[in-house]
Amino acid sequence: MKTLIADSFPGYAIERLRELTTEVRYEPKLTADELPQAIGNSSILVVRSTRVTAACVKASNDLGLVIRAGAGVNTIDVRAASDRGVYVANCPGKNSIAVAELALGLMLAIDRRIADNVADLRSGIWNKAEYSRADGLYGKRLGVIGVGRIGIELIKRAKACGMQLEAWSRSLGAERAAELGVGFCATLQELVARCDVISVHLALNENTRGIVSSELIDRMRPGTVFINTARAEVVDEEALLTAVQAGKLRVGLDVFADEPESKSGSVDTPWSAVDGAYITHHVGASTQQAQNAVADETIGIIRDYLRSGRVRNWVNRCLFTEARWQLVVRHYDRPGVLANVMTTLKDGEINAEEIENVIFDGRKAACCVIQLDDKPTDAMLEQIRSRENEIISVMLVDLHER
Repeated sequence: MKTLIADSFPGYAIERLRELTTEVRYEPKLTADELPQAIGNSSILVVRSTRVTAACVKASNDLGLVIRAGAGVNTIDVRAASDRGVYVANCPGKNSIAVAELALGLMLAIDRRIADNVADLRSGIWNKAEYSRADGLYGKRLGVIGVGRIGIELIKRAKACGMQLEAWSRSLGAERAAELGVGFCATLQELVARCDVISVHLALNENTRGIVSSELIDRMRPGTVFINTARAEVVDEEALLTAVQAGKLRVGLDVFADEPESKSGSVDTPWSAVDGAYITHHVGASTQQAQNAVADETIGIIRDYLRSGRVRNWVNRCLFTEARWQLVVRHYDRPGVLANVMTTLKDGEINAEEIENVIFDGRKAACCVIQLDDKPTDAMLEQIRSRENEIISVMLVDLHER
């Protein structure tokens, strides 16, 4: 089985993968446009930031698994993968500390204007009076938007700096907020009204796209420091840019619209010329510690897939099918028994949505649970029951009553 790694990956991990699969191709400079041609007959594709388009998914009948060596999968056309029966997996939580460290680092850098200090000194400029006017983070109120793994890691570190914490998340309640030792905000409007520093840690989905809206940015207090190490699309970037240019906000961004896809080269963004903006190169997850942890998880996913056919951290599994009926067939564990059951269902034009067959101790009997998109007729059920040398019992469950 062949694996293509289309992003940077630790050398030791590549060698370990070569011990697992027949062939590993390492091409870290591939772009999204080049991937469809490069995928060839690879069965497994590993990416970090490189986009996986529908064209790439459709380019190979051999492709069975795409792994995002990171947390989010917004750079992968998951719908196209699902339509082709391609597993998509990720490595959640493995880079949480790295991203939290960068978020805190940006807060410190903005407050102390570290980059400007260094730039002036390298230009031969000494301006101690100007750079001695930092506020300090101690006692400042930090609002954390999103309390998943990264948000929780940031909360731990911000507490160590003596910051006061407020938090909002769709899933956060007052009780959980108390457990985390943070103030509970019922709305984002409430959070931005309270806080001196705001840091975003949300996955990108239909509920979070543009959630930091123009209206919310307008509500932020003058002098607020805004940090985004999540996804550019969760913020109304035009409104944010306007607020920073007006001197109302200072920002630290690891993500922004229209980032270059290439790993190096030139960049054209309005943020380049904005005072009060500290922009990094989408490197939040790019510490050696984080990359090693992600690589180890990727190896684990591939090992499980090769050895058992199961996919750890499978993100495009259908959680709720359209099945409305469930057929429970206890049967003798013999060849052809389930084939005969499925033939009866097929002749009745009934589709099996999910199937699980388990074997009883002693390996003489088994039980198969089949979720169906329609109700079998009494005649079909009787046909299945009539095979007395194969079938022990048949039960039909109405899932409408769940």
